[in-house]
Amino acid sequence: MNDDPRNTDTCDVVVLGAGAGGMATAVTAARHGLEAVIIEKSPYFGGTAAFSGGVLWIPGNAHGKQANPKDSRALARRYLQHEAGEYFDAAMVDAFLDKAPEMVEFFERETQVAFVPTLYPDYHPDVEGGAPVGRSILAAPYDIRALGGDMARLRPPLETITFFGMMFNSSNADIAHFFKATKSLTSAAYVTRRLIRHTLELLRYRRGINVTSGNALAARLARSALDLGIPIHTDTRLLELLRDDRGVHGVRVAGPHGERRILARKGVVLATGGFSHDEERRTAAYAHRRAGSEHFSPVPADNAGDGARLAEQAGGHVDIRYAEPAAWMPVSKVPLGDGRYGAFPHLLDRYKPGIIGVNRQGRRYTNESNSYHDVGAAMVRQAAQGGEAAMWLICDHATIRKYGLGYAKPAPMPLGGLLRKGYLHRGRTLEELAQRAGIDPQGLSATVARYNEHARKGEDPEFGRGSTAFNRYLADPAHTPNPCVAPIERGPYYALKLVMGDLGTFDGIETDVVGRVLDRAGSPVPGLFAAGNDRASMMGGNYPAAGITLGPILTFGYITGRYLAGLEDGLAQAPARAPSAAEPALKESA
Repeated sequence: MNDDPRNTDTCDVVVLGAGAGGMATAVTAARHGLEAVIIEKSPYFGGTAAFSGGVLWIPGNAHGKQANPKDSRALARRYLQHEAGEYFDAAMVDAFLDKAPEMVEFFERETQVAFVPTLYPDYHPDVEGGAPVGRSILAAPYDIRALGGDMARLRPPLETITFFGMMFNSSNADIAHFFKATKSLTSAAYVTRRLIRHTLELLRYRRGINVTSGNALAARLARSALDLGIPIHTDTRLLELLRDDRGVHGVRVAGPHGERRILARKGVVLATGGFSHDEERRTAAYAHRRAGSEHFSPVPADNAGDGARLAEQAGGHVDIRYAEPAAWMPVSKVPLGDGRYGAFPHLLDRYKPGIIGVNRQGRRYTNESNSYHDVGAAMVRQAAQGGEAAMWLICDHATIRKYGLGYAKPAPMPLGGLLRKGYLHRGRTLEELAQRAGIDPQGLSATVARYNEHARKGEDPEFGRGSTAFNRYLADPAHTPNPCVAPIERGPYYALKLVMGDLGTFDGIETDVVGRVLDRAGSPVPGLFAAGNDRASMMGGNYPAAGITLGPILTFGYITGRYLAGLEDGLAQAPARAPSAAEPALKESA
């Protein structure tokens, strides 16, 4: 293609990627007077956010103040300093804490984005600065008919976590009704109404229209972008960044209508979703992959490291620094037919009483009711010790029929199909189960006997299940004395293998506070920015709470959008990296 002006467009900002980070940046920039264009290589907008729980961690948010009026910026900062450890970046953290509540207010006031409070505790609520409630918020449900003809371009939710295509809210309130549908008339009526409404939606629209969680966040951001006149060009591939001796000044793309150049007066933003499906880079980053363990990511396959490669080509720096370079998520592989497998993220079952997790030797090795990232880190350590980054969930018949196990649903949904396909293993005795699942029989029997001895009293002295507010939050509050602990006593018994997955990468493109891509010397690459999971996380490879990916992603997208509009020059003067050793414990008093 030549430089024919008829094949050239000009705008202020080109954003590569239509996930939460890219759309938040574009919407903010456009709302402050800039002309933005979004380029997305997949047929869908929404990115990883559309598969997510739609939770944002926002200390000081207006929704959480009523639930936790004693919380403060100082406590949140102390918590982040504890969690990030040697990777604590004072400039990044201070910008996040200052701007995150402002971001929420901006989006709720100026766009279609809306949030509701949650009751999520921080994942480590008992450490210094941790909070029992109030810092996590959730995207409000949304009727996607508001997208009109663009409804078909919204990325559908993750196939394995829907029920006949129906979504559940991350608050878990309606999930509880489905668990109790055979025991409560109220829950039965609720489930019946949901199923009838969903069936009618499928008949008319071929998908559920009342979406929740990350699908609602993605839809709300997309509607906001379209309302501002921001074109979202899906099915459009980037061919090259346009550069000269002054820096990056545009892109060349190929879409349904052929090739075009798009010149950007203010900058190009990389927001392509991280490198979860870039096998070369993730093998270099993930210790368990180098040790030969499987990795099966549930994030969109389009997140293949495009942004990292583009940044490096333009002179930017992409480092692998963190001991935990991704947000770990244990998953099971669900057979979908035709040789396909889907990843089922284990967000709920590990917390329930009567379910434990063991290695191939049949031994427990962590608190199964800790966060998915912490359990994932324990799985990685198994690989480092010469084992496999895997966990087999074990339970008895009464437990699986009450709570389900992974993709297997509670009663009255049948288990036979998943047993025949090898997703679940079943044995009349623990020894028979172990043989079928490939676990050491003596090791499993000894582990269950030792666990049961204390579980009958609701205790877990070995790993302390149920000892934190977060452990208990996703357990069974009706089960006493410990909502996370019950014995495994009556066969038949069941096993389900978990392998490692991720919710997105933590390591990534080095940027300064306002999102400018940095070279190895720490200087900005002119005209090039990064957002979302393309940008290195400020969390240092840790996972402090529900929403610590989307919270910073929207906040720093908001900061970058404002900087592009000339509104955050002060933050651009902040150091890109701050040494943690000399950092005081608090910037301000509580």
